[in-house]
Amino acid sequence: MISNRTDLAPLVPIADFCETGSGGTPSRAKESLYFGGPIPWVKSGELRENTIRKTEETITVLGLKESAAKLLPRGALLVALYGATVGRVGILGIEAATNQAVCHIIPDQRRADRQYLFYALQAQVPTWLSRRVGGGQPNISQGIIRETLIPLPPLDEQKRIAYLLSKVEGLIAQRKQHLQQLDDLLKSVFLDMFGDPVRNEKGWDKKPFSELLTDIQSGKSPTCEARPAGSDEWGVLKLGAVTSCVYKEGDNKALPVDIRPHSAVEVKVGDVLFSRKNTYELVAASAYVFETRPKLLLPDLIFRLAIRGDVELNPIYLWQLLISQSQRRAIQSTANGAAGSMPNISKANLNQIRIPCPPISIQNTFAQIVSKIQGLKSSLQASLDHHETLYAVIADRAFKSELDLSRVIVPKEELDTEETNEPMNEPVDDQPFQLPSPGDVKRLKSAQGRKTVLKNWLTAYTKHLGKASIAAESFLELVQQKLSELESIEDLDGYSHEIGVAEYDQIKDWIFQNRASGELTPEYDDTENPVRASAAKD
Repeated sequence: MISNRTDLAPLVPIADFCETGSGGTPSRAKESLYFGGPIPWVKSGELRENTIRKTEETITVLGLKESAAKLLPRGALLVALYGATVGRVGILGIEAATNQAVCHIIPDQRRADRQYLFYALQAQVPTWLSRRVGGGQPNISQGIIRETLIPLPPLDEQKRIAYLLSKVEGLIAQRKQHLQQLDDLLKSVFLDMFGDPVRNEKGWDKKPFSELLTDIQSGKSPTCEARPAGSDEWGVLKLGAVTSCVYKEGDNKALPVDIRPHSAVEVKVGDVLFSRKNTYELVAASAYVFETRPKLLLPDLIFRLAIRGDVELNPIYLWQLLISQSQRRAIQSTANGAAGSMPNISKANLNQIRIPCPPISIQNTFAQIVSKIQGLKSSLQASLDHHETLYAVIADRAFKSELDLSRVIVPKEELDTEETNEPMNEPVDDQPFQLPSPGDVKRLKSAQGRKTVLKNWLTAYTKHLGKASIAAESFLELVQQKLSELESIEDLDGYSHEIGVAEYDQIKDWIFQNRASGELTPEYDDTENPVRASAAKD
């Protein structure tokens, strides 16, 4: 499929074959006149590399007329100029207007296929991000976008490139969905077998780590080389090796040859690793080492939990226990740290944590289930890695005219119509919904206040769905969009627009328990603002 072509596609500035511009925001002082009308209105936080078919807010015809907002046609490409999603690209699946933080790009369909241009713009994101300017909210300008050079082969070839990339993109989305489903399955099995580890509804005997571990080991973090270690070199793990609660051996730095490795803290198969220091959302991450390459050392920020030989504690059960939402949150609450510094969990505090210890036979049965699911996940992850690499290679070579695409057969409807020319992995949501703005946005600055807001949003979303199944990913996407929106319109020092790992797990665990039982519906109590599960009424 590699081509020796010399007729490279010309590089053409976006301004030469596209109409570009930005939108505007009607005055909030006239909200009743300008907002709540029939015209969808896109904000930069809503750009998530997909097709946009619904918006959080709408504006009136008068709001459109008396502001800088413009009505854009279906198929227009959008780029976020600033905010949490700066550089992100989207496609309008509806007629809509945008705010001033969004640049619209409308290609001349005689020269450019919009889906091809979507992928070509995605390839430019790293370059755009490297050219951001500004302080609190770095931005890219319309000028940068307009002068961006895009390879522009003939239309037929553009459609072939877009079709090929969309197929690989669809496979990537499928693999990610399957991996998420397996993670959800593991959480469900854990809760079914052991219950919530903090509430301990099943009454398991609880013991402190001081009675369960022979040692809590950590290594050192010398100044390393700015590259991963080679296969025959010693390396030191980075925090990213455990941050996702899945062990990633490739997240390491090469140890300089003049530093003698301390083999006593070499990572081994069967280790349970634990991050003692990080941001609040990421601290107390844990990972189990199913397999690893040799010559990798622990840093000082990652503990190895060495289980006593005379206690009945399965390391895989321990790992899953530590990453359960409630247990991890309980451990995070023990973190120390001065103002402005990252939370740190000391060995002394960790030793005092008490965990449920069910019969070892049940732990071992659960560990066998985890190992089987891990085998499936490993195969899926390898496939995902392969397809992501394939996508990157195809995109790079296609945009350089290094591929022979003459044998790529594109269905006739793909060639003849713009209607189907959309990303293969766009989310489907037949129930458009807008999360309400919190009455007091300053609550988002504190952990408890933010938790209350998230619970209120979950309640509102559940009531909106009625008897329909709660879609975790759809809800989390709505939350991320709302947080990003609030960041762009509110001045909140210390406010994070990203969903933290703990928040993500908390929301997904609650939703999954609700969905798995089939007998639970959420209730909202205005007095204490909790969301709790109660028996559904007939």
